[in-house]
Amino acid sequence: MIILKRPEEIEKLRESNAIVAEILKELRQKVKPGVTTEELDNLAEEMSRKKGGVPAFKGYKGFPYSLCASVNSEVVHGMPSDRVLVEGDIVSLDFGVFYQGYYGDAAITVPVGRVSEKASRLLQVTEACLYKGIEQAQAGNRLGDISAAVQHHVEAAGYSVVRDFVGHGIGRNLHEEPQIPNYGVKGRGIELKPGMVLAIEPMVNEGTYKVRVLDDGWTVTTEDGKLSAHFEHSIVITQNGPDILSKMH
Repeated sequence: MIILKRPEEIEKLRESNAIVAEILKELRQKVKPGVTTEELDNLAEEMSRKKGGVPAFKGYKGFPYSLCASVNSEVVHGMPSDRVLVEGDIVSLDFGVFYQGYYGDAAITVPVGRVSEKASRLLQVTEACLYKGIEQAQAGNRLGDISAAVQHHVEAAGYSVVRDFVGHGIGRNLHEEPQIPNYGVKGRGIELKPGMVLAIEPMVNEGTYKVRVLDDGWTVTTEDGKLSAHFEHSIVITQNGPDILSKMH
């Protein structure tokens, strides 16, 4: 069941996502060689609590941290640790907040210092495909239009989209219907309507789309050990097109 949000709910979602955007912006500035993912996790939690929010992921299905920090070949759900980021790494920072009854959720992948041209291109393509997907989040379009736009852009660049993990609706719950795959067929799926709030989040792999989950039960890595990138925005569909709630200012 897809819950259409009322205008006052959308404003609450805008507030929670604004907190997420502000925290991700701050984290992005803190990412540099020598920093640990644990330090980033601590900062994210501290900032969200200062703003009156609660980290959305901490304790969610037993996840022990506030931030998902996935480095290089880690796709999503990477666990913060005393791992030190080094020049040339890329790190995906996925963060959510629960604020006044509503969830915010977004992700960015950040270069650590100077990175290789191939890592840099992967980040560019992944971020661009997120916006290609968002462009299709128009009232009257179908869910498959978002999925197909993401997949087409990614595969045209020679990469693959992860199939085991998908985007989702968001609101009073962190994960709501519908699920939003990053691959699909144009014109298929449910009709998109004003008031739908969606977290669109392409995960893009340099090599195969296949992934595996590590023994910690959380960290997802590429099966072939090649790089992966992840970008996410929470958006609302309006009569006038998509409105990005988690936009960084």
